Formats: sequence, C-alpha cells, structure tokens
Amino acid sequence: MVPAQRLPASLTPLDVALAALLERIEPVAPVEVPLAGALGCVAAEMPPLKAHPVRDTAVSDGWALHARDLVGASSYSPLPLSAAPVWVDAGDVMPEGCDCVIDADCVDQNGPLFQVLADARPGQGVRRTGWDIAEASTFSDFAAGRQIRPLDLVIARTNGLDSFNVRRPRLRIVGIPASSGEVVTAPLIAENAQAAGTEVVCVEAAGRDVVSVANTLENDACDMLVTIGGSGVGRNDSTIAAIARCGEVLAHGIALQPGRTAATGRIGNVPVVALPGAVDAALAAWWTLALPLLDRLSGLWPRARLTLPLARKIASSVGIAEVVLLEQVEEAWLPLAVGDLSLLTIARADAWLVVPAPSEGFAAGTTVGAYMLRD
Repeated sequence: MVPAQRLPASLTPLDVALAALLERIEPVAPVEVPLAGALGCVAAEMPPLKAHPVRDTAVSDGWALHARDLVGASSYSPLPLSAAPVWVDAGDVMPEGCDCVIDADCVDQNGPLFQVLADARPGQGVRRTGWDIAEASTFSDFAAGRQIRPLDLVIARTNGLDSFNVRRPRLRIVGIPASSGEVVTAPLIAENAQAAGTEVVCVEAAGRDVVSVANTLENDACDMLVTIGGSGVGRNDSTIAAIARCGEVLAHGIALQPGRTAATGRIGNVPVVALPGAVDAALAAWWTLALPLLDRLSGLWPRARLTLPLARKIASSVGIAEVVLLEQVEEAWLPLAVGDLSLLTIARADAWLVVPAPSEGFAAGTTVGAYMLRD
C-alpha cells in the first residue's frame, strides 16, 4: 500500500521553488514552422529582410509628375505642360523621372494640352523604396523574443516568406482522473499553454495510483512536463510519489494561495510542474511556476505588466504568497479576490498579481504592476 502524500511541516517559498525549477534551463533550439502555425509562438532569429517596396510606388490614383517642374502652379496661374503626364493607379511603379502624384482635379486637360493647377512637394502621393521595410532590416529588430502577432506575419508575407523561425517548447500535459469524473482543468491548462506558443500533447493516466501516473511521465519527446491533479494529501493522490519514482521532487507544498499542494520536480533533464486539480489552484500555480518556465524555454522577453494605482487596499497574510485578481476600472486596479478565486471572478478579471510572502498587502492608491489576462 502506498502511503498518502504529506506536505512538509514548512512550505517552500514561491521564489525559492521557482529559482530551483529554472536552474540550468536554457531556451529550446529554434524550429522552422509554416506561417499558419507561427501565430503566438516566440520568434527566433530570422534572415535579413528585403526592401519593400522595391521601387517608388504610387499611394493614390492621379497624375505622376516631377515636383520641381510644378513650382508656382495654381488655379490662378496654371502651368502648361510640354508633354502629357502619366496616369498612375495606387500601387503602380512610378514612371522614370517622376517623384509626386497629384489628384485628377489638379490637372486640366483641353485636348492635347495639359495645365497643372497646383504645385506639389517631392514624395507627395508616393511610397518611397524601402518605406515599409528598409533594406537589410531584420525581424530581430522588433520580433525576436516576442510572441508573433498577425502584423509580424504581414511582414513575412510581404517579403515572400512562407515560414518563421520560432522557439516552441514541447509540453506534455498529464491529466490525473478526478474522483468526481469532471474534466475541466486539463483542457483549460492546455488552452493556456497553446496561447503561450507551445506544442502541446495531452494524455490521461489510466488511474490515480503511482504506477498508472508514472507510466505517463515520458520525458523523451518533450521539453516540459505538467501534471494536473493528484498532488494533494488524500489517500488516492499519488502524483508526487510517481514523480519521485521517475526522477526527483524539488519541492512539494508551495507557500502559495491558492496552490499550496503544487509541486516541482525533474525527470532527467526535463522540468516537471505538478498542478493541483482545482481550477483556481491550478491557474495560480500555472501563472507563478509553469508560465515562467515556459517563458525561459521559449526565450520570451520579460512579460510586460500594466502599472496602475489601486482603487482600494489589498490585505494579505504574511508568510504566504497570495494571488490577487484585478479588474481595470478607468485608470485604476480594482481588487476582485485575494487568495480565494471563484470561477466567475476568474472570468471577470483583467489581470493578476502576486503579493509577496513577506508583505501584508498594499494600501489604496499604491501603484502596482499586474500581468494581463486579456489582450
């Protein structure tokens, strides 16, 4: 009989658990993926870009002319042209010797005679060579280390590229069957992982016993393992024992609310994060332990935080890090929940932050930085 899992007498501080988990973790090697599969992944180094447009092009429909030849032209002093101007549509390459495009009503045509009724400046109505993309620009200038956005794909397509170099960690999610039979948390974590730009494989253990869980902890085809459920201290919770059988447990029992029964470990060189089965506890451990690990593996730049003053105070227990959910109300953060997070509150929240274990919270009006849950 396998003894029930037990939490240590003292919980591991969140920052200590995270530091041990991230030790010796390096970004994964870049892979080339089709543009259709690159959205949301973290960009790696790319070859230099070609200039775009490759030649001066018209921005609008009109007459292509040379600005220096139009000096002084006006409706009061029309300027006759010695030769017929060239009409261009938006996107056309500019004719040789022309550096501006003027509107149709700025040129008066009377038979073969053309008169210009307005002057123009060089470049008016023209997109210069390299205006959108300068020659030898690189994606590294603006995209490397960041998640790929639709606009980044526009740059790639404009340059004739059909693939992107990305760092996309391979994540294996192991769901432990819930006693209630509900399957809620694992799909939520998988969807969060996919949004973070990972390649996700989801499996479910055949049972909650040590052998069943251990049989799913394969580490030969993934960069990170996440288990969901079975990390508590119940008689049927065997996840931590399974991790210990296959590798080592770094910390079980994190000073995190919610999420005390979360754990970290390592199987070979693959880091493991054991998330509790409850949605709120799983999300708290995902945000504070698993997501920083994924960011390190993908080479993501530090996530941006939105800094605003608090609309009211946050009271927190000393000795344990507490997750706080926030709603943005005008130009301030309104705390919705501290430590205990209902599903409706999670759905309503715009952002989250962690109150460090040594802190009693923050007074109203304090400026705090929070991680966004919505774009």
